[in-house]
Amino acid sequence: MRRILVTSALPYINTDIHIGYLLEAVQADVWARFQRLIGNQCVYMCADDTHGTATMIRARQEGRSEEELIAEVQAAHERDLAGFDIQFDNFGSTHSAENRALCHEFWRAIRKAKLVKERDVEQLYDPQAGTFLADRFVRGTCPKCKSPDQPGDNCSKCGHHYSPTELIAPRSTLSGATPEVRSSPHLFIELEKLHGFLEDWTQSGQHLQPEIANYVKGHFLGEPLRDWDISRPAPYFGFGIPDSPGNYWYVWFDAPIGYMASTKQWCDRTGARFDDWWGAPDCEIHHFIGKDITYFHTLFWPGMLKTAGFTLPAKIHVHGFLTVGGEKMSKSKGGFVAARTYLKHLDPSLLRYFYAAKLSSRVEDFDLSAEEFVAKVNTDLVNKVVNLASRTAKFVESTGLSAKYPDDGGLFAAGTKAGDEIRDAYETTDYSKAMRLIMALADQANPYVEERRPWDLRKEPSKARELQDVCTVALNLFRQIVVYLSPVLPRLAKQTGDLLHDPIDRWEQSQSPLVGTRVAKFTHMLRRIEEKDVHAMIEESKKTAVTPADGEVASATMPASAQASQWNDTGDALAAEPLAPECTIDDFAKVDLRVVRVIAAEDVPEAKKLLKLTLSLGGGATKTVFAGIKEAYKPEDLVGRLVVCVANLAPRKMKFGTSEGMVCAAGPDAAEVFVITVDEGAVPGQRVH
Repeated sequence: MRRILVTSALPYINTDIHIGYLLEAVQADVWARFQRLIGNQCVYMCADDTHGTATMIRARQEGRSEEELIAEVQAAHERDLAGFDIQFDNFGSTHSAENRALCHEFWRAIRKAKLVKERDVEQLYDPQAGTFLADRFVRGTCPKCKSPDQPGDNCSKCGHHYSPTELIAPRSTLSGATPEVRSSPHLFIELEKLHGFLEDWTQSGQHLQPEIANYVKGHFLGEPLRDWDISRPAPYFGFGIPDSPGNYWYVWFDAPIGYMASTKQWCDRTGARFDDWWGAPDCEIHHFIGKDITYFHTLFWPGMLKTAGFTLPAKIHVHGFLTVGGEKMSKSKGGFVAARTYLKHLDPSLLRYFYAAKLSSRVEDFDLSAEEFVAKVNTDLVNKVVNLASRTAKFVESTGLSAKYPDDGGLFAAGTKAGDEIRDAYETTDYSKAMRLIMALADQANPYVEERRPWDLRKEPSKARELQDVCTVALNLFRQIVVYLSPVLPRLAKQTGDLLHDPIDRWEQSQSPLVGTRVAKFTHMLRRIEEKDVHAMIEESKKTAVTPADGEVASATMPASAQASQWNDTGDALAAEPLAPECTIDDFAKVDLRVVRVIAAEDVPEAKKLLKLTLSLGGGATKTVFAGIKEAYKPEDLVGRLVVCVANLAPRKMKFGTSEGMVCAAGPDAAEVFVITVDEGAVPGQRVH
């Protein structure tokens, strides 16, 4: 039996639980439930992320203490997550005595390892709000790729990490004011001293998905690691640093320690030993996170654990982003759907299944569209799965299941054999594969019922035994499928256990049929939904105030004059290269622009300006392109990006090979060039119109 500790990223105290966060919570919860189902000891820990300027400012605005705010929001978070059957063993808070004590323990170890240094830092200060600005409260233009409206720590377009003071035309999201640069002493952890360990750990092939390992190596480990700024001056809501009066630990220092503090609370409550979980090499720690916080979990956090002598993560599972209706999550468009709003309109089991059907072991973004959501859950869950029980259970309420399992033509045995592959898919977090395999079993089971027509058999008393046998087979195939689905659909598993008087709690229940048991009166399990139900939820979400993460102010609320000033669009580039002569729409239509993903990039040593790129159009179709961007990009910085390619350009033979297209880019010269990237949600092969 394995001992496993699972965590998901901590929801922030200033944000309602919404369907974006639920993606990660469901992913972690499904994996934890699966591990328990197959007999492993698995606990799931989480907590609210409570510290930072935003909490302080909100409490001040609402005229109450931070502790009162934390208590109220935590109760709401726990309620909303429970509504989606997220089963935590403990849900704590980073503002706890346990977390404070652990922070002190980490700090002593880091000090002892001589990893801390102090220096004055120029930091952005909001003169209207009267506070220094944490990274999350600053937006501006990326200093590397020049993408506008980027957060204060890293660019969502090119992935570059920077200081908020490096942003071009920064603005405060608290007030919209232009921040001032002020100097104050800060404490830093010299992460470069852990470079060798972090390179070995991240590149071992064991702890990170391949694309994440490549990203970390290409973006961070190819050069000296930056010192990590882990203090913030007053005013700030958090834990004061004991040997640095007037300074507080930055929220990203104490937030991941919150995983451990939550575990400590659970240990104190249950009598378990904390060291058996965070101090034992045979305990597996699995973190589930979104790709936006990869930096912290793959570099800072392992470095902290290693220095303090705690158990390192066995695996960090990184997932992609969710879009809603093809758009980034937006309150105005209804994309920021609060958990409580969803629950007013729809069954939480449906969202759990849809997420599972989309999630794989890869770091892929995916979309939740009303049409696909409705079609998927109705077709798979209602038409295929529940249909097996709803069309047969009522016919054996009086007789129960047959005393001996009838001949089913090998259907149950085939389902048993498929269990190994389904189990492997769950283990590797390839839920989409698991769902496909399970639905294939439903596709085999339903024709059995259709061909034997139990609704006709019940009309002939002489065929009562045959009717019982047919229903016994159908209900066992249904039960087998539900056992496999139980990590995703715990409510359906509970209903099925009640129906057949045999609670579902072990994977082995899928491996042998159930016979001779009573069958309860069939009651509603899952209902069909209509698109209007989803649209009603989205419309209500547009009217419901869902607090954006970190108090962020959308740039669309700024006056146009302020935006123009902030963006600094001088017109110099247009003057240097005026518009080309007009062309017709027919001329333009001849150019086939496609979204492609860079799946490989390598230097061309003989060429001063060229990189050799392998571009995926999806479905195994690829193109080789030589791009004159060597002076601006390292090959490893391009792998995984979605870019735009002229896909129907005639092949051009070059000294180094044949170029089969052209990557679109902007910029005045080869040294200052910017590859045109595509927002997340687009997929390779899509045409650019």
